[in-house]
Amino acid sequence: MSTLSDLVYAQGRSSEDDVEWLHRLAGDGQLLADLAFADIVLWVPTSDDSFVAVAHTRPSGAATLFYRDIVGDRVRPQWRTQVREAFQTGRIVDSASPDWFEETPTRVRAVPVARKNGAEATVIGVVTRHTNLGEARTPSRQQITFNDCADDLFGMIASGDFPDLAAPTSPRRGAPRASDGLIRLDVDGVTTFASPNALSAFNRLGFDDELEGESLVEVVTQILPAKRQFDESLPVVVTGRAPWRADLEARGVTVSLRTIPLRDHGTRIGAVVLCRDVTEIRHQEQELITKDATIREIHHRVKNNLQTVASLLRIQARRSHTEEAREALTQAMRRVSAIAVVHDTLSEGLAQNVDFDEVFARVLKLVAEVAAAPNTRAKTHSTGRFGTLPSEYATPLALALTELVTNAVEHGLAGQEGDVEIIAERTDDRLEVRVRDTGSGLPEGQVGRGLGTQIVRTLIQGELGGTIDWHTIMGSGTEVTIDIPLRYIERSKG
Repeated sequence: MSTLSDLVYAQGRSSEDDVEWLHRLAGDGQLLADLAFADIVLWVPTSDDSFVAVAHTRPSGAATLFYRDIVGDRVRPQWRTQVREAFQTGRIVDSASPDWFEETPTRVRAVPVARKNGAEATVIGVVTRHTNLGEARTPSRQQITFNDCADDLFGMIASGDFPDLAAPTSPRRGAPRASDGLIRLDVDGVTTFASPNALSAFNRLGFDDELEGESLVEVVTQILPAKRQFDESLPVVVTGRAPWRADLEARGVTVSLRTIPLRDHGTRIGAVVLCRDVTEIRHQEQELITKDATIREIHHRVKNNLQTVASLLRIQARRSHTEEAREALTQAMRRVSAIAVVHDTLSEGLAQNVDFDEVFARVLKLVAEVAAAPNTRAKTHSTGRFGTLPSEYATPLALALTELVTNAVEHGLAGQEGDVEIIAERTDDRLEVRVRDTGSGLPEGQVGRGLGTQIVRTLIQGELGGTIDWHTIMGSGTEVTIDIPLRYIERSKG
C-alpha cells in the first residue's frame, strides 16, 4: 500500500510543508474518529480537479461504514460536489439530507484542511466525517461531550489551528486515547466534564472526589507527593494552555496526560485533556531499560576480558623463542581483538544490531600492523557499504574478514608493495564481499589448507550459511568472494 506521502506527492499539488501538516493531521485521525463516532477520510486535490483519499480512520466505539480500505480511491460522485465546495470556499459543508451509502443512511460533513503560514491560511485538503445514522439512539452525556469536542477540533482544522506543529511528535508507547479517559476544561482550567475512565484514573492516583467543577491544577497539586520531582511539562499540561504531554505519578500509579487546547478562530475557549493509566507500560519500559543496560555492561566486560586475553597473547608472542610459535600467538591475538571490536560496539548502544561499516573500519586498523612487516608495504581500503547486521553475525563476519585481509597481506603481498581492497555490495536479500589483492596470486583452483582458511570456511559456510570462493585475478593477485544470504540471517534471528 502507498504511504500518505507517496499519494500526496503523486498528485503534484502539495509542498513538503503541506505533506508534514497532512501527516500530523492523519496521526490524530483516530482521535477525531473516536470523538465523532464516525469514519474520518482525508482527501487531497488531484491535477484533474478531483480528490483522492490519502488516509482513513475507523471509529473504535461505533460501526464503520467502510469495510474495505478506500485509501488511494478517488472521491465518489455523491461526495465530490460537497468536498470541492469545502476546498474552494474554505468553509465547513454539511450534507443537506441523509446520504445513503450501501443502503445505510449517513450524514457527511466536509471540513477544509487549512495550513497556517504566518497570519494566512491556505486550504490544502479536505476531511470528511461520515456518521452512521442507522444506529442512531438517544445520545449519552459522554457522547454529546465527545461530539462537541469533535466539532471544536473540526472548526480548528478549518481555521488552521489544528494540528499544532509545536506539539511533540512520536508519542511514547501508551499515548492516551479518547476512550481511555477524557476531561473537558473551560478557559480557566476548571473541569466541565470527566469521563468515567478519566475519573477512575484519578481515583487510582488518590483523588477520591468528583473532578467536575474542580480546577485540574488544584486536583493535581493535591495528588502529587510532597518533595518529589515531577514532570516539568506537567503544569503546562494541566492548565490546558499548551499542546503537550506529561506523566502524572502518585501512589505507584502512572497516568499519561495529553492536552489539546481548544480555540475558536485563535481565541482559547478551553481544552481537552486525554488521560490513560500506563502504570504497567511504564514498568515494562523500565524493565527493558534495565535489561538493555545489563546487556551493554555484559558486552563491555566481555570486551575488556577479550582485550586482556589479547594482551596476554601479545606478551607471550614476544617471549616466544621460535618464529612459528610467535606467528601462531600473534594471529590468535588478532582474532581475539577482532571479536572484542564487535562487543565494544555493542556496549555503546541499545540495539543488538551492529553498524558493520563502523566495525570493519576498526578491524582494518588491527590488520594494519601486519602491513608493517619487513619488506612488505600494503595499503588497505574498502568501498561500498555493509549496512546493519545482527550481532550474532557481525562477530563471525568480522573474524572471517580479518583472516582474509591478513592472508592477503602476509602471503599475497609478502615482500612486495601492493593494495588490498575490500568491496561490499548489499541488496535486500544478499551481501557480497570481495577481498582483492594485487599480489602474486594463487595457482588457479588451489586453495590454502592452513588454520586461517579452515576458520574462514567454518565461519562463512557454517555460521552464516554463505559461500566462499578463491580465484586468481587475470594478470596477478587473488580475489576471494563471500556471498551471504540475508534471508538466512533473518530466519535465524526468528
